[in-house]
Formats: sequence, structure tokens, C-alpha cells
Amino acid sequence: MAQVCYYSGKKPHVGNRVVRRGKAKREGGIGQNVTGITKRRVKPNLQRIRIVDENGVVRRVRVCARYIKAGKFMKAARARKSA
Repeated sequence: MAQVCYYSGKKPHVGNRVVRRGKAKREGGIGQNVTGITKRRVKPNLQRIRIVDENGVVRRVRVCARYIKAGKFMKAARARKSA
């Protein structure tokens, strides 16, 4: 299963991690130098939850935490345990 939110379509994106040394000019230094740039991957906060979709079918999907908090869907009821 891909790391994509079922509702918002959020997925991992790529950025740079920049390592610097030296004191910033605004703090009285001579300025900062970049000593290394590496790629980094930022992943969305996805949770696997059971929902009831438009057709009334219960399915398990990956949803980002923002949409869970906002309550943009209907969660499926828990199955009862038989005694």
C-alpha cells in the first residue's frame, strides 16, 4: 500500500537538509558557510483506520492525522466480541 492519504492525497515529498557552520552575521559573526547538503524525505502522518465509504462498505484506508482530527469521514463501528 502506497504512502498516500485516501482523502487529501498527501504523500512523501523531498527536500534538502542543509548543514552550516560559523556564526551568523546578525549575531556578530563573519557569516555561515554551507558544509553539506543531503536529500531528505518528509513523510505524512498516516494512520490506518476503518471507515464507511459512500456505498456503505467498511474498508481499511490510510488517512493523514489532520483529516482524522477534522472528522471528515465516518468511522466504522467496532465489531462486537461474541461471548
